[in-house]
Amino acid sequence: MMRQIRRYVLAAVAVMIVSGMAMAQTTKWKEIHKVKKKETIFGIARDNGLTVDELIAANPEMTKPGYELKKGETIFIPYPSGPDKTLTAAQQAQQAKAAQVGDKAGAAKGKDDVDMRRREIRVGVMLPLHDINGDGRRMVEYYRGVLMACDSLRQGGISVDVRAWNVPEDADISKTLRDRDAARCDVIIGPLYSKQVKPLADFAKAHDIKVLIPFSINAPEVKTNRNIFQVYQSPEDYNEAVIGHFLEKFAGFHTVFIDCNDTTSKKGVFTFGLRRRMETMGRSHSITNLKSSEAAFAKAFSTTQPNVVILNTGRSPELNIAFAKLNGLAMTRPKLSISMFGYTEWMMYTKYNLDNFYKFSVYIPATFYTNPLSPQTARIEQKYRWNFHADMMHALPRFAITGFDHAYYFIKGLHMYGKVFVGPRGVVGYKPIQTPLHFERIGDGRLQNRGLLFVHYTPEHKIETINF
Repeated sequence: MMRQIRRYVLAAVAVMIVSGMAMAQTTKWKEIHKVKKKETIFGIARDNGLTVDELIAANPEMTKPGYELKKGETIFIPYPSGPDKTLTAAQQAQQAKAAQVGDKAGAAKGKDDVDMRRREIRVGVMLPLHDINGDGRRMVEYYRGVLMACDSLRQGGISVDVRAWNVPEDADISKTLRDRDAARCDVIIGPLYSKQVKPLADFAKAHDIKVLIPFSINAPEVKTNRNIFQVYQSPEDYNEAVIGHFLEKFAGFHTVFIDCNDTTSKKGVFTFGLRRRMETMGRSHSITNLKSSEAAFAKAFSTTQPNVVILNTGRSPELNIAFAKLNGLAMTRPKLSISMFGYTEWMMYTKYNLDNFYKFSVYIPATFYTNPLSPQTARIEQKYRWNFHADMMHALPRFAITGFDHAYYFIKGLHMYGKVFVGPRGVVGYKPIQTPLHFERIGDGRLQNRGLLFVHYTPEHKIETINF
């Protein structure tokens, strides 16, 4: 059953990109306009009898990714060249008639074929939105983040129409897709379960709808369907990416692998793959053990190169022992240069190990990072409490912030580039709060997120993120 949670129908458009055949730039200006507070490109064009394309053609800087109209800025106002040619005569007549009789449904239908850069972005959410179990509660928080992104985009003048369906694990998503509003979506966020992918993927292909799959899914259609954007990265792809960036970042370092005697660890896939690559490249490395004597432990470290230490476990007890041994080594050999390279779960240990993270210049690879001390994080946490009268879950990643980043990135991208948006690096001009996103086409199939970062705790007691 369809749950319409909230609908945003907004009046202004913040940033448009000239599409198709660019209009010739005029050299005769009607006037120079100084932008006032809360003015938008759409509103200025409307007030001067212009199309948005005409205004942008007169001000080419507006086509740059990430451009935003600012108070006090001066822009050129050209003479209008005539009526908006983007709609057919039949479409213009249909909308005019709908407006005369106040027929909102008719007006919406008249806009169905309009480039989405000239109308609201239609977002569908098909996730388990309930309070029955953990999946539902996590996805409700994720969805709340989506709604918060829509609010933020509204303040920038971007119109969004959001429709949400509760699609639990036992639901037949094919029934959900029969709702006529589903076919009108520009992007559908979901599903959460692998068995629901095929019906949604087939539906998206038939209706030319983009599908954003935010979490882990195992279905063949994820790999073959060109309409799918897959945010989640498989462990194999992730390890290969981390190894490649490690080798580049730590060129000139001596790598020390520490065997932690953890029989439950699955980190051997990463450490073995890295060692194999290093051996192929002739890169220096050594292996020691947490149970080694102080003398044997010290022998593994280079006195002529900076050292980077890697454990073969992500567990906290072994990390604590490793820090104890490294602190002892630093006391006896203070001139040694030592950094550490860890794992995403180390973020959960920051509260207890922050001083050691700074001291040993720890790098943590991840596909997400939320800086709890940043003003941006504080603002979104506060807004979440205001809007929903609750705190976000204590989880990594933070689900509401994940939903915010995903929705903001995609809606703004679709607003700027329309159907041709494929999510490459840097084109949206949005700095994520938590989750970096940039996509690459895999063969002739899906678009796969390649966003990756290293979180670096510097000896100067600062936290920096290195984005790849």
